[in-house]
Amino acid sequence: MSIAQNPLSVEVTLPREDVALVTVEGYLDLDTATEFQAHLANQLHHGRRHFLLDLSGVPFMDSSGMNIILRVYQEARELPGSVHVIDPTPAVRRVLDLTGVSITVPISDEVDDALALIDRPQASPEAP
Repeated sequence: MSIAQNPLSVEVTLPREDVALVTVEGYLDLDTATEFQAHLANQLHHGRRHFLLDLSGVPFMDSSGMNIILRVYQEARELPGSVHVIDPTPAVRRVLDLTGVSITVPISDEVDDALALIDRPQASPEAP
């Protein structure tokens, strides 16, 4: 499939200053992965630490898309930050489950569920 037949649409909104909600529509594959990567890199550059990737409009994702999700996950963890996948389509969820990505990257049904995970206090090593 060519880009002309299945263009990728990426919209970024900021629910909070450090959180980027990245809504993706279209095929996330070798032809479109660079565009997706550029949007995520731009948000990292602007200081976003948490990424909510809404994949509800992605009917197909190959290893190119999966690799970008894992790459931004690794970069966000170093900040420290996080990556959450929101409402993936059944085909995308299957890819995430089969590859084990869904074990590493949390998947939520709603944006509010992912924001609640971000806000959940982390265990502190200094706690008595």
